[in-house]
Amino acid sequence: MRKLLLLLFLIFNCFVLSAQNNQYLYDEAFTTLSEMLEEKRPLNFKKAVFTVENAYLDGLLDTTFLNKKINFLKNLSIQVRQNRNLEYQEKDKIKVEKYASLFAVMKDSLLMINQNNVKYIHLPFNYDFEDVFGHKDWSKMFVSNLLATNKGNCHSIPYLYKIVAEEIGVNANLALAPNHIYIKHRNVKNGWYNTELTSGIFPIDAWIMASGYVHLDAIRNGVYMKALTDKESIALCLVDLAQGYQKHEFYDLEFVIECANKALEYFPNYVNAMILKTEAKGKKIENILFSYNTDFRSVRKYPKTYAIFKEIEKELAIIHKLGYRQMPEEMYLDWLVSLKEEKQKYANKKINTFNIKTN
Repeated sequence: MRKLLLLLFLIFNCFVLSAQNNQYLYDEAFTTLSEMLEEKRPLNFKKAVFTVENAYLDGLLDTTFLNKKINFLKNLSIQVRQNRNLEYQEKDKIKVEKYASLFAVMKDSLLMINQNNVKYIHLPFNYDFEDVFGHKDWSKMFVSNLLATNKGNCHSIPYLYKIVAEEIGVNANLALAPNHIYIKHRNVKNGWYNTELTSGIFPIDAWIMASGYVHLDAIRNGVYMKALTDKESIALCLVDLAQGYQKHEFYDLEFVIECANKALEYFPNYVNAMILKTEAKGKKIENILFSYNTDFRSVRKYPKTYAIFKEIEKELAIIHKLGYRQMPEEMYLDWLVSLKEEKQKYANKKINTFNIKTN
């Protein structure tokens, strides 16, 4: 009996220590992201993304491997640019060439020659249609998983694109659509244009509208189709941090709300942060009612739960007024596939007319 009790005691202590270490990593990640937003340290999207992923992976993220892979993509992009000539003659030619070379690295099969004069094929990153939203495995959303498997989704692929873009000295603006992230670029000749990395084309805005879940108010209010600033991109990482945190068996709802509030300071109309916050408050109500040995039917009975409930009602009304409409996951996947099936309908012909000649 003593041995059994000792074993249970040791298991419990290991669990407590693991939970404490995990919370420390999340607190540290929150501090890092917050200090970037508060300009106490430089904005660094790569560091922000990997700090979030490291917290979820219990501090075991192999940053040496990841930096090596990113450096390879950087150098490959430079090599592609040096060996191709983009027939674009505006004053921002160099910037546009960098965008084009990076797009090729991300989405094209490239015949390359290494330092030993050996030819090899660089394969593009592919879309992984298995567990697209990370319900079974949250790490499916990670850039680190993308770099390890060469397969990713509309979260990890645009994140990686932005990271490598900054490595080669250009900016890449993330943009949001229902359940989706893509890239917006701007050039002198064409103005703003979309770069869709899941299908490898440059779609017109009509494709995003074709989802059926983009209300005009959502566009006016910057919920969707807006080119995000670097600080707003860090705000996305804060919500990623909270979502990963919630995947653990035990977590602090106040930490989730703190992440959402900090994100909303710098991206006030970020509805994912708003939804995250209302859901956390809903769970707070459930926990309080459970302690009273009752359920949600009694939410109005207790002043504490009713006050939180009224907060949620107000926040949901704001979310709706901003133009947000929830898109079912099955419809999202159908919408995503539609771009491949109807390329001619949704492709931006002006961008696709850029001609590339190999030197």
